[in-house]
Amino acid sequence: MENCKPTRTPVSNTEIFSTTDGAPPTDATRFLCFKTHFSINQSSSKDCEYSYPKTTSRKKGTDCCLWDGVSCDNITGEVISLDLSCSCLSGTFPSNTTFFLLSSLQRLDLSFNDFRKSEISFNFSRFPSLTHLNLSSSWFSGPVPYEISYLSNLVSLHLSYRPSIDLIGFQAPGPILTLEKSAVNRIVRNLTQVREIDLDGIDMSSIDPNSFINLSYSLTSLSLLGCHLRGKFPDNIFKHPNIEYLSLDENPKLTGQFPKSNWSSPLVVLSAFDSIFTCKPRKLRILALGYNQLEGCIPNNPNAFPNLSYLDLSDNFLSGTTPSWLYTIPLLRYLNLGNNQFNGHISEFQNRLLITIILKDNSFRGPIPSLISKLVNLTFLDLSSNFIEGGLPKLPPNIRFLSVSYNNLTGNFPHICISKFLEILDLSHNNFSGVIPQYIGSFSKNLSSLNLKMNKLHGTIPSTFAKRCALKNLNLNSNHLEGPLTPSITNCKDLQVLDVGNNMINDSFPHWIETLSELQVLVLHSNKFHGPITAPTSSGSLPKLRIVDLSCNNFFGPLPTGYIKNFKGMINILDDGQGVRYMGERNYSYNFSVTIAVKGFEIELMKILTIFTSIDLSSNNFEGQIPRDIGELSSLRGLNLSHNNLIGHILTSLRNMTRLEWLDLSSNKLSGQIPTGLLDLTFLSVFNVSYNQLVGRIPHGNQFNTFENASYQGNEGLCGVPLSRGCSNKVLGQPLPAPWTNSHEDGG
Repeated sequence: MENCKPTRTPVSNTEIFSTTDGAPPTDATRFLCFKTHFSINQSSSKDCEYSYPKTTSRKKGTDCCLWDGVSCDNITGEVISLDLSCSCLSGTFPSNTTFFLLSSLQRLDLSFNDFRKSEISFNFSRFPSLTHLNLSSSWFSGPVPYEISYLSNLVSLHLSYRPSIDLIGFQAPGPILTLEKSAVNRIVRNLTQVREIDLDGIDMSSIDPNSFINLSYSLTSLSLLGCHLRGKFPDNIFKHPNIEYLSLDENPKLTGQFPKSNWSSPLVVLSAFDSIFTCKPRKLRILALGYNQLEGCIPNNPNAFPNLSYLDLSDNFLSGTTPSWLYTIPLLRYLNLGNNQFNGHISEFQNRLLITIILKDNSFRGPIPSLISKLVNLTFLDLSSNFIEGGLPKLPPNIRFLSVSYNNLTGNFPHICISKFLEILDLSHNNFSGVIPQYIGSFSKNLSSLNLKMNKLHGTIPSTFAKRCALKNLNLNSNHLEGPLTPSITNCKDLQVLDVGNNMINDSFPHWIETLSELQVLVLHSNKFHGPITAPTSSGSLPKLRIVDLSCNNFFGPLPTGYIKNFKGMINILDDGQGVRYMGERNYSYNFSVTIAVKGFEIELMKILTIFTSIDLSSNNFEGQIPRDIGELSSLRGLNLSHNNLIGHILTSLRNMTRLEWLDLSSNKLSGQIPTGLLDLTFLSVFNVSYNQLVGRIPHGNQFNTFENASYQGNEGLCGVPLSRGCSNKVLGQPLPAPWTNSHEDGG
């Protein structure tokens, strides 16, 4: 490869890099020099559906026009198009590279790479023939240079930054691009041929929205999502003769009003989530006004939106009954009225084209429309968190997502076996009764989440979970289920959550769960499980398990040290830089949930953090010493071993659990002193060692200064603050509790 040596900046039209043989650089040479600035890192293009390192095809001595992402002019042989999108490039983007000498370039796409918060170089303006420029989602930061406005032939400009989004919509932090007034004014004035502008995520808080008044009449698409715009948006943009797509989402301080008359705009897509707008253009096909502050009722005007195919009014303050035209729009495919205050009954939908219906988090009453099964194209139905009554009618044949949780539905378990495409089924928090049918584990090879929590189901858990079962989440908590736990669950190799708490299941510990290598959450709380928990057959079983609740059963014998040793999912959980994430099905923005005891209170975690960890073995008959392996679980957040028959000392190695937030060892037979090493647990907010046989001085300092008498009562040998019982001279003369080196530390 040529030896690339920078000689001066800024870029000149002569030579900025030379080759070892003194020859002027060709396009191929410039490419080879350019790629030396970057390494290949798959995570740099993690938001791409498909990515691969296109630059690896670039080798000395080959025709650069044959390289991946490169197109050349058929006559001159000069490079006219360069597509390095989703190429896994990682590194600082040079401001003075020979790359900027590709003077014939017409199209340039560098989107979805990681340029390490580099500033966008003013040298991007040195492509006089450029018509398409895309630098989106490539981790540029700093001000957008006004020199971009020199690209007078641009028809498409994409500079957006959209942060990575997790399962529940959390946006990971990222670089900040800014756009100043002078740059906006020049872009508006000079880019007279531009048809597409995407500036999503760029900070424009200093920009007067009126700066956009004179945008090119050629404009067909304008996206300004999350740009921190404030003030009134000019309504003349809605009258642009060619505007078809306009997104003003997530600008909560942006206001505006759409033209009330003489408006014959070709606008097809209008999106203003979390911005304050009102409108009624008849030609609209897509109307998205979610996350605003809209109030009142939807007008009952059947001719308002005759061409509408997509309607999203979610997350507003709309109320009243839904107008009849909503159920009869002939072209409607997507309807989202979630998170409002609508009431009344849901009418029968006449439109057979509907694919998605979301009416969750309202106050709808009455039954589910009986003819819902006639909607043959319906794949997504969310009616959760309403006051809907009656039974569950026959389902549409192609339904994939169904949630009717948090309603007042009754009757025997519904007949759903015809829904062979179903992936998410959530019937939780209702009043369904009867037995769970045997076909539930085999009717759909696609079923990934089954949530029947908080109903009145009885009988045994079906024993017919089929091979290649796709379940990731099985939640049967809080029913009246009996009998043993079926081993056929092991056919669900991808199972992540198994919650059968608060039932009447009578069984020994299900050792067959060892084969569930993806299992992260296991809840057997408050059943009739019994017997000892013997060592696992494999030293690597359950490596991802991080939430364990076996409390309120009849287990006995020593604590399950063999399993605890395998809990790698509770050791050294590191921040991977992708922000807060939750367990669930990302494709449907659906979160798994679980009910566990946290800091002494039983709560339902509506979202399960991927870094959340806890162990609850309380209220059983475990005996023996606390195993030292527990102290290796450095990422554990909560540990409850209370109400057992444990003996021996409190291990000093518990000080290694530096993220511990609650520790309950109460109602056992523990002896010795409270080790001062526990003062290292600076996140500890709940500590309970009451009703043991502990002695000596209570450690003082850090979090221990916040614990009250109840944490220590029932230990006649303890003294010192916060107890009223002071320490005697004999105790005061003793050294502070220190790490033990005797056999007690090796217990378990």
